[in-house]
Amino acid sequence: MRVICRTALLLLFAACLITRQGMAEDGSGIKIRVMTFNLWRGGLNGGQPLDQTVKAIQIGKADIVGLQETHHDEDDSSAKIAKRLGWHHFSQGGGTAIISRFPILESTERKWGVLIQLGTHQKIYFFNVHFPASPYQPYQILKIPYGDAPFITTSEEAVEWAKKSRGRQLNSLFEELSPVLKGAMPVILTGDFNEPSFQDWTSEASENGIVPLAVPYPTTKRIVDAGMLDAYRSAWPDELKARGYTWTNRTLPDDPKDFHDRIDFIFVKACSVIGAQVVGESKTNADLVLAPWPSDHRAVVASLEINTP
Repeated sequence: MRVICRTALLLLFAACLITRQGMAEDGSGIKIRVMTFNLWRGGLNGGQPLDQTVKAIQIGKADIVGLQETHHDEDDSSAKIAKRLGWHHFSQGGGTAIISRFPILESTERKWGVLIQLGTHQKIYFFNVHFPASPYQPYQILKIPYGDAPFITTSEEAVEWAKKSRGRQLNSLFEELSPVLKGAMPVILTGDFNEPSFQDWTSEASENGIVPLAVPYPTTKRIVDAGMLDAYRSAWPDELKARGYTWTNRTLPDDPKDFHDRIDFIFVKACSVIGAQVVGESKTNADLVLAPWPSDHRAVVASLEINTP
């Protein structure tokens, strides 16, 4: 009886939150804001208190956040962040977690995703990933030493090395993501992909000197080909004018030992993208600003309207 009452209270609480957050007055759908945020070793590696990471989430006005690098040594910051926000928390393991203003009902078997109750009659699937950082193809192409990965020169080599770097984890993700995408339920995928987008490394971007060559990066391409939409690129379709750099705020743009890029993503299915913003350290590099910024990645937040059947 206690379980039933608790569940009923949670659903009532979620429904009240939706009313506050933005069930559209015309009844067209539920509006939420979702964020992807690499914390940089639990939000503590930059010398800032954990409250600064909480402020970043609050400035983004996020309702659900996919977190990466949640650990600092053996300590996991994600549960502490959720507690300070008064939110629900799910640890995926491996330094990733999902925190939510709304109740988290259950997870997929391998914990790539969770089922979240937005309201009495609306649920969504929310997936979150942190893919391997090395070998990192932009560094390989630009001859920037990073680990023991060889330097490369062609687009074909970049695609092949990207598959070697992240293919195994991507395949594991798709074993749980693909069945969900076949259904009618809205799906959101966040993460630090540690790989740029095929929609950013285009021929036009290469011809304008923004990237060294066009590369159809396979991770983002496979996700888009599966029917998901890149929320940032949907809101800002011109890849020449809106680069949306999330990596990194720790070096200058002209640093020969680094290359700034967009590697943190929000993908959606059965959601309309209202807008997307970068959250970071300065007006020059972000739409929403918090200084000092606690991470070496900028965060991304997207405003979405859930498409109901």
